[in-house]
Amino acid sequence: MSKTILITGAGSGLGKGTALGLAKNGHRVIATCENWPQVSELMEVAKRDNVDLEVTKLDYPNKDDHETVICKYVDAIDIFVLNAATGQTGPVAEIPVDRIRQVFEVNVFATLELAQAFAKVAVARGKGKIVFTSSIVGFSTFPYLAPYVSSKHALEAIVQIMREELEGTGVTIATINPGPFKTGFNDRMYDTVDQWYEPGKNFSKEEPLRKVQELFASDDFQLDPQEMIDFMVELIPQEKHKFRNVYPEKIIGNCKEYQDSLWNLRVGF
Repeated sequence: MSKTILITGAGSGLGKGTALGLAKNGHRVIATCENWPQVSELMEVAKRDNVDLEVTKLDYPNKDDHETVICKYVDAIDIFVLNAATGQTGPVAEIPVDRIRQVFEVNVFATLELAQAFAKVAVARGKGKIVFTSSIVGFSTFPYLAPYVSSKHALEAIVQIMREELEGTGVTIATINPGPFKTGFNDRMYDTVDQWYEPGKNFSKEEPLRKVQELFASDDFQLDPQEMIDFMVELIPQEKHKFRNVYPEKIIGNCKEYQDSLWNLRVGF
């Protein structure tokens, strides 16, 4: 059955591929992008591929964009996919806190504001679904990735509580938790450390930072994004599925092992 789906962060990566894939499958898709150049580029791709796709601008920190998109589309959509995100990297003992605030503003606060606007309408009509694109780092960690990891941990808590509080209203709440996929997002995120970190000036050692940076940029570590896009395209329109949707599933065991390890971890000086 065809759905009306609004997906944010569709200007690149998983969001772009998922928006196009859902539209190709016959759904009415409203795809939002962070800026106008992304809007133009996505419209060109949709036209080239003969895909019927509605594209508009939605910059998460821009309150005017929030109001415009919500007023125009919120009553019409069946499924709201909150996919847009940003990230910063660096040793958490030194990274400027304003950089962490900026990540939380996008990944947590603006995301929640948009979810609240749709939740109000969905609860009133007794039906709707909100899907949050989280990450495996919502319940695991990676060194030098604290701004992004902590924002996804916060988002996971909010979404878990929202699901519990909205139970019985007819509104479905769920997460999609991708592993590391080669969309360019991870590479760009790890590059942000070079905007402020100076070897010798900062006390954090450079070598371990660069090793993790190289790991995230490697082809061996990052997976083919089309696999994740196919997973999202299949899952999002479904009436019933798991609350937490991790892909690839083989990562689930690693995440559980990490969580278990914390219970017996001893520290001291």
